[in-house]
Amino acid sequence: MTEQKPHWHQPSHPGLISVKQGTGSFSSHSTSLQNLAAGSLFTKLDTTTPSSAAYSTVQVGPDAHVELNSDLLYTNHSCDPSLVFDMSAMKVRVVADRALKKGDMLTFFYPSTEWKMAQEFDCGCGSERCLGRIMGAKDMKVEDLRRYWLNEHIEELLRNEHST
Repeated sequence: MTEQKPHWHQPSHPGLISVKQGTGSFSSHSTSLQNLAAGSLFTKLDTTTPSSAAYSTVQVGPDAHVELNSDLLYTNHSCDPSLVFDMSAMKVRVVADRALKKGDMLTFFYPSTEWKMAQEFDCGCGSERCLGRIMGAKDMKVEDLRRYWLNEHIEELLRNEHST
């Protein structure tokens, strides 16, 4: 299976994101074209459209998903992410504990936005923090999730799940 050509104009974030096309399914990734301080704004999420849940969407609320409609789609998962997707603020920020350097791979922790994953997978991030099997936050250990920044809707769903 080959990846389909995106429907948005590329590059969607010139001077910010470089997309590296892979040869296999789900093998493309993106890297930073900027040096940015820890915790700083990477970009606003201003090209999203509502969608039903799919491998390409990001969850923005307990029952809501969006398509990014940009090269941010190529921001892959990592258990030691470089970015945070803050879906209540509709912003992408550099993680709080380290700076982003030009050439760094752009990654985020998928369960920070996803309660249920459209496609679970075995992580290959290679990080010392790697959790192995990546699922939605609903199916992950709470102690593992607590090591990460989580979106408000994930925090709310965790509270609801554990209060019963």
